[in-house]
Amino acid sequence: MIRSVHSKSGDAPIVRVRDIEKTYFVGEVSVPAVRGVSLEIHHGELVAIMGPSGSGKSTLMHILGALDRADRGKYWLDGIEISELSKRQLSRIRNEKLGFVFQSFNLLARTTVLDNVALPLTYAGVGRRERRRRAAAMLERVGLGDRSHHHTNQLSGGQQQRVAIARGLVTQPVLLLADEPTGNLDSRTGNEIMALMQHLNEDDGLTIVLVTHEPDISQFARRVISVKDGLIASDESNPDYLVAKHLVTADAAIAASE
Repeated sequence: MIRSVHSKSGDAPIVRVRDIEKTYFVGEVSVPAVRGVSLEIHHGELVAIMGPSGSGKSTLMHILGALDRADRGKYWLDGIEISELSKRQLSRIRNEKLGFVFQSFNLLARTTVLDNVALPLTYAGVGRRERRRRAAAMLERVGLGDRSHHHTNQLSGGQQQRVAIARGLVTQPVLLLADEPTGNLDSRTGNEIMALMQHLNEDDGLTIVLVTHEPDISQFARRVISVKDGLIASDESNPDYLVAKHLVTADAAIAASE
């Protein structure tokens, strides 16, 4: 078993898990999903967790996102030990500390883009005027300032994912978790989404963890954690990571020539 403790000197990890385990039961059959994983993720990292279906990567993501509990082990998020928190406390942690982006976007189709992005602030008790101001600013950040009053079902898949990213960031979380964020997109649009994530990581210092089963997508991350059979099989820096904006520029040039 490889223990991933990818540490940097001088800063406390945003994520620190120690010996976490999770087992599901199908009838009387136990199915180990995560089997004693330890890892650290530090401020400003862009990390890909990859592995085939059934490897345990999604379960690990759910635990990191406080959407599920480990059966054993400890988890600290931004210095807070959350392993034993109540459901209400976990809900507050999710809203204050975490942003989420999903493969299926999970947007409200009959609601404006602006209101979709502002929704987490409603749960946080932020006033209407401030909600709208912050949502509008985040839409500008993801390049959709001119789409704020459209409904989400009027947008392309790539635009909808940008809205989802803006919604995930509007509460200013310490960590963005992205579950197969390009899974419903064609390769060109997927490159655009990864270029945006790289910009947010490099320009804003945003810490991002994305789960993917696609090796091509994992190559956009600076660090790649491979999961197999509920264990960390490898945890490596990726010095030759791809810069998505170069591919987006190339795609644009090809499209212009067609």
